[in-house]
Amino acid sequence: MIKPYYEENGITIYHGDCREILPELGNVDAVLTDPPYPNYDYPWPFVPLDSLGLNLKGFYFWPANTVFPLHYDAVHIWSKCNVLVGDTEPYEVIYEIGGTGFCGVFRQAVINCNMNATMNGDVYYPHPTQKPIKLMRRLVKRTKGIIIDPFMGSGTTLVAAKQLGRVAIGIEICEDYCKMAVERLAQGVLDFAS
Repeated sequence: MIKPYYEENGITIYHGDCREILPELGNVDAVLTDPPYPNYDYPWPFVPLDSLGLNLKGFYFWPANTVFPLHYDAVHIWSKCNVLVGDTEPYEVIYEIGGTGFCGVFRQAVINCNMNATMNGDVYYPHPTQKPIKLMRRLVKRTKGIIIDPFMGSGTTLVAAKQLGRVAIGIEICEDYCKMAVERLAQGVLDFAS
């Protein structure tokens, strides 16, 4: 059995490649993840989602210009309400597996600097694709059971799960991001209205 990098109060982090760690884990119930996108220049490897055997209920962030490789029930939009047209992509697609078929739009600011974070009740951590905590809390609330994020990044999924008293597992290949997530999880749980 693989040893956790961090484990406390129902939140577990594993440092390593999710392709090696996922088969070692027990049952999980839902996925909430933002995997590396194909054809993007990231410092970490692209992992084809259909190679993971993770066809679980849940939410998967994905670029609008690339075919999503899994069967899905609903398509949601994260509308980045503080992005100028032409500056970056003004929205991202969130595919839902095992949902009701209802498609929604989530308007939430991008968290890409301290100012944006402060203005939107969040905290910025230097990760290139940090997701807003308010958005992730809304998605966590729409899942049931144990949540897995095989591409954990700075740990926003786990922080949202902790804030909501949920059990969650994160896997991250970059140790610096594991450290960042542990730092975030060490912060106290605040009572957020959304």
